[in-house]
Amino acid sequence: MAGLGTPSEEEPLLGDRTPGSREWGIIETEEHYKSRWRSIRILYLTMFLSSVGFSIVIMSIWPYLQKIDETADASFLGWVIASFSLGQMVASPVFGLWSNYRPRKEPLVVSIFISVVANCLYAYVHVPASHNKYYMLAARGLVGFGAGNVAVVRAYVAGATSLQERTSSMANISACQALGFILGPVFQTCFALIGEKGVTWETIQLQINMYTAPVLLGAFLGVLNIILILIVLREHRVDDSGRQCKNINFEASTDEVQVPQGNIDQVAVVTTNVLFFVVLFIFALFETILTPLTMDMYAWTREQAVLYDGIILAALGVEAIVVFMGIKLLSKKVGERALLLGGLVVVCAGFFVLLPWGSQLPKVQWEDLHNNSIPNTTFGEIVIALWKSPSDPSGEPTGCPVERAWCLYTPVIHLAQLFTSVVLIGIGYPSCNVMSYTLYSKLLGPQPQGVYMGWLTASGSAARILGPVYISQVYTSWGPRWAFSLVCGFVVLTITLLGVVYRRLVAFSVRHGNIQE
Repeated sequence: MAGLGTPSEEEPLLGDRTPGSREWGIIETEEHYKSRWRSIRILYLTMFLSSVGFSIVIMSIWPYLQKIDETADASFLGWVIASFSLGQMVASPVFGLWSNYRPRKEPLVVSIFISVVANCLYAYVHVPASHNKYYMLAARGLVGFGAGNVAVVRAYVAGATSLQERTSSMANISACQALGFILGPVFQTCFALIGEKGVTWETIQLQINMYTAPVLLGAFLGVLNIILILIVLREHRVDDSGRQCKNINFEASTDEVQVPQGNIDQVAVVTTNVLFFVVLFIFALFETILTPLTMDMYAWTREQAVLYDGIILAALGVEAIVVFMGIKLLSKKVGERALLLGGLVVVCAGFFVLLPWGSQLPKVQWEDLHNNSIPNTTFGEIVIALWKSPSDPSGEPTGCPVERAWCLYTPVIHLAQLFTSVVLIGIGYPSCNVMSYTLYSKLLGPQPQGVYMGWLTASGSAARILGPVYISQVYTSWGPRWAFSLVCGFVVLTITLLGVVYRRLVAFSVRHGNIQE
């Protein structure tokens, strides 16, 4: 931890080097160094807990929603899931603006407190006599609103690190975020042992069961996070060389330098927002389509799909953490722009691999078929499809639904294709994710970045909303060939855009001649 050793000896989380070390040759007191990295690490924890808050209930929302309100259907579930991203999209610029003019503790504590209250509300959505589904919608929306503090976290870390530290620190943030997404469902699985009934605290009408225990844990961790922020977090800003800077929300010091002045390249800023949107858009749609795709292609039951796809996503998360660690070393040799470009190429290859080829067709599901839903096919094709139709011992219909006409002529996507695609996307997405907002933070320079980071986070939230909408509509209507072909087209256009502005994606200090690239 930051309290151990001297600045010249210490290695921050996952191996960062800091301007306080002799390696960089920049003077920084031991006290300032320790305080700065303690504060940064507290925000690593904040990012981790924010991710856990999203993922810890994601697997149980649907059964809990069905239990508390019988009028809730699958379309309302979509709104409940989207409400998190909607709340985050609205809150990110607000908290970002707040953090530009006031101590960062304020928006951080308020946002986390909102998340704590929202988690408690989620634990009580079963109490009202009616409209329970709307209380759940409000609870998840408020959790997302509280998660708008991601913009504050990124802005703080960007302002408290030098150019040399920036990529490594941003990779650490992403690693903590990915770890939260991985461990959230693990916590949920552990709480499943409590069961649906659980225990009830009659005095306060609190049911502690497999649905509410995870959010109560999230509320407790939120309170702990608030305490740590109040005790440990200090305001720190350094310029791109690592020297302490003055700022409106900075606690005065004796060894400060003035923030360098200059115009931000707005074209590069807007372009980076677009790149970040596309990166999160394609990953959100991949997460969304994975379960329906595997159930259609491989005739998996719901139980099998939840298990196998959960393992796939967990493995992808572990792969992402490894990539985040490797990026920190590789970026020093090839640069952030090259890594972003390479990541987009790898992602494009990952979706290209998913395109259906060959002559083998998926098994077709004929359960509950009505005469008016039969696609325009010959009798022979129907007989062949019926012969191939899977039968599950549980009686659950499996396979590709016959209501989707493309199921009768679109080749199956083989497991080898799926696994290859997962590996490629698991390499490309983390690279694009980290490099997008690392470049973004460097473009903005040492000025307060709260509002800009708020817009970047909002663009990512919008992508997480629109990605599932796109893929659900195109995949259902036209099938995987059209869906993934269009994704490849999106990525190719994005690569072209990156190529056009490639030379403009340079750090603020480099562009204004304060630091050599």
